[in-house]
Amino acid sequence: MKRIIAVLMAALILVALVGCGSRKRQVIQLTLSTEDSEAILRAAGITLPDVAEAPAAGTTIKWINFHDPFHNYKDTEKVNTGYWTFKEKYGCEIEWIETTWENNAETLANLVVAGNSPDFTQAGEGIFPSGALRGMYQPVDTYIDYDDPLWADMKRFAYDYYSLDGRPYFIINDMSFNKVVIYNRRVIDEYGYDDPAELYANDEWFWSTFYDMCLDFSDPDQNRYALAGWFFPAGIMHSSGSVIVSYDPEQQKFVSNADDPRLERAEDLLYNLNKNDCTFPISNNGWTVRDGVEGKGLKEGDMLFYIAGTYAFTGPVEDVSALMGDMESHEVMLVPLPRDENGDGKYYIESEPVGYVMIKGASNPEGVALFSACERFKVIDPTVDSIEVKQLREIYLWTDEMLNMYDECYRIASELAENGEAIVLYGDGLGNVNSYASQFETQGFVAGGAQTWAQLKEQNQETLNYYLDDLNTQISEFTYSES
Repeated sequence: MKRIIAVLMAALILVALVGCGSRKRQVIQLTLSTEDSEAILRAAGITLPDVAEAPAAGTTIKWINFHDPFHNYKDTEKVNTGYWTFKEKYGCEIEWIETTWENNAETLANLVVAGNSPDFTQAGEGIFPSGALRGMYQPVDTYIDYDDPLWADMKRFAYDYYSLDGRPYFIINDMSFNKVVIYNRRVIDEYGYDDPAELYANDEWFWSTFYDMCLDFSDPDQNRYALAGWFFPAGIMHSSGSVIVSYDPEQQKFVSNADDPRLERAEDLLYNLNKNDCTFPISNNGWTVRDGVEGKGLKEGDMLFYIAGTYAFTGPVEDVSALMGDMESHEVMLVPLPRDENGDGKYYIESEPVGYVMIKGASNPEGVALFSACERFKVIDPTVDSIEVKQLREIYLWTDEMLNMYDECYRIASELAENGEAIVLYGDGLGNVNSYASQFETQGFVAGGAQTWAQLKEQNQETLNYYLDDLNTQISEFTYSES
């Protein structure tokens, strides 16, 4: 929630339902009323195209994904204000080509091969660089000018982390962060621990403090474990300030950081947490998830910390309250991952792009660019910012403390990106590299218990380097072709 000028008053008005689509869903028509912000931002050289000069005005763009973040199907969902501008100002629409999480990539590939490409899909972990190398996506610099004042703040992030042959493949409207420590303040208080948010405010939120809490809290005989879930191993590893595979924009290649002592110290922390029964045991689903439910145990006091993204408490209030703690009583709180007291003094958090990729063969790339401009404009529009805050506060019952901590996490991620130190994950976008990088990132938890760093390097480093060399060869030989 980036602010460039003072927040202005805005109002959100929800009006009558307008039915459309399938029987399973009804799109809710939302009308947004705000102060005129375009004149305010124009003074800073930030503008949206005039309707008469926008070639894509009045057109439809095709979105393919397993979810639809644009239309509203419940009046408790947040309004996508970029889509609202795209529709109301320019008379445009977004058509959703619905897939499932499992078949999303396959469906897209089949459509591209058949010459029936959708226009865009979500940017993020898992699609770069492999999707670009396979000819699934096209560079965006033909349509997005990262030197324009509207986009300039996102230029370094786009070019440093998501470009091939000097051309960016992501339209980055904003950046976000992933993996925070979520906790129940009532449980923290019952055990007499210092509030992690207060520790962070005093710059005393250290790995050692975190570890001591986990060690004191955990009691296998009582089925009480400080940590459970999919994401805590990688979250702790990345709080070191390093990641096993990173992109070097100067060399235009991916590099291994397996010899980085920061990662080894993080692995030592994870190894000790596992050895001392602070992590929920591997279950028959192959992971440390209590009864197969992410976040379960936080409300009851059977889990102390849940490391995940903020999506965990932007669902229906009744669901979040039942799982993690009473939102109305302000039990749920978040804080960045603790820092290594033997490190460089910084807190680290994963940086994520918020935006889109243009699909190769898209029939309306100008429409995607226009919609993306509307999305980018909403990020820096102070009236929209106030609407975002209003929705988080009123729909999801976030407190001012939560909102302020969210902004603090955003600040950390943004500054890391601005300094070229962002913790960026590529996941399956690295192809075979990811299988071996993941072993380091999770300390072998999936395979059945944490391993020492020496064991992980012996088992994985040689093969990791082999696949890295192969990936970097593909990148060095790659040139985008329109055909």
